[in-house]
Amino acid sequence: MSMRWGMTVPLGGVPLADHKAVYEALAEAGFTDLWSSEVAGTDAFTPLAMAAAWTPSMRLGTAITPVFTRGPGLLAMSAAALAEAAPGRFQLGIGASSPVVVGDWNAVDFSEPYARSRDMLRFLKSALAGETVDHDFGTFALRRFRLERPPATAPQVLLAALRPGMLRLAAAEADGVILNWLSPGDVGTALAETKAAGAGFEVAARIFVCPTDDAAYARSVGRRLIAAYLTVPAYAAFHRWLGREETLTPMWQAWAAGDRKGALAAIPDQVVDDLIVHGSPAECRAKVAAYAAAGVTVPVMALLPTPAPFTLDTLTALGR
Repeated sequence: MSMRWGMTVPLGGVPLADHKAVYEALAEAGFTDLWSSEVAGTDAFTPLAMAAAWTPSMRLGTAITPVFTRGPGLLAMSAAALAEAAPGRFQLGIGASSPVVVGDWNAVDFSEPYARSRDMLRFLKSALAGETVDHDFGTFALRRFRLERPPATAPQVLLAALRPGMLRLAAAEADGVILNWLSPGDVGTALAETKAAGAGFEVAARIFVCPTDDAAYARSVGRRLIAAYLTVPAYAAFHRWLGREETLTPMWQAWAAGDRKGALAAIPDQVVDDLIVHGSPAECRAKVAAYAAAGVTVPVMALLPTPAPFTLDTLTALGR
């Protein structure tokens, strides 16, 4: 099993102020990593800043912070501050995000996502190393920016990637890659594009986990999530590349026609079972371990709602 064992935070239904007990329970259960996401809930950094103070043994990471929604300098400052608060324990995960998050919700033009990701990656590597940055990167230009408080230990920068171009960019220029929305059997296809990566290249994967024996419930939750995500053009293209075009075309056709119920019904059980981990906690642990066996160095669970109310015992049962 992987030496790293992660959980996405904060957990739904638990106020941030009450997460000290959550973080402590995760550490006690054998989790090594806390990773945050940034969509429309909390920002990526606040839950990790709290964890840095409350659980000094845990490694921290963002998966992901969008490259469009903060200016380059602000993103570097946020990352540097967390790296200072948790020296040697923080990894910065960045990615393009989506037109909805970037454009519809943050009023920023979502254009040239590959180039913006490349340019932000290059800028961050220089800025977090304490260098003065005076350069036109292409998608943005900076004039004599230098962090006033560069971290003593610069955080690794990981890049979220789906298809070959971004995967190869991660291998060539980032310290690792962040994978999302794939099965254990898909990991090899993705990592075949990162063979040029150097030693110590991290492979983090966000894995949706619904710890319940009620398969019908888990598949219902999974279908709604799959329909919401895999109809986004970037994820649709990703799954065509992975070989699911024939299987998912009925869902895409129904969704495009405005038939939401039909789209949900068109998702086969096998697709849900491939992409959503569900079952007893022991079964979920084994399925997550399959990602590690396939080459993921940091499997990161993202808990989905279950029929029974959440308890800290759930985290203990999912631990290593």
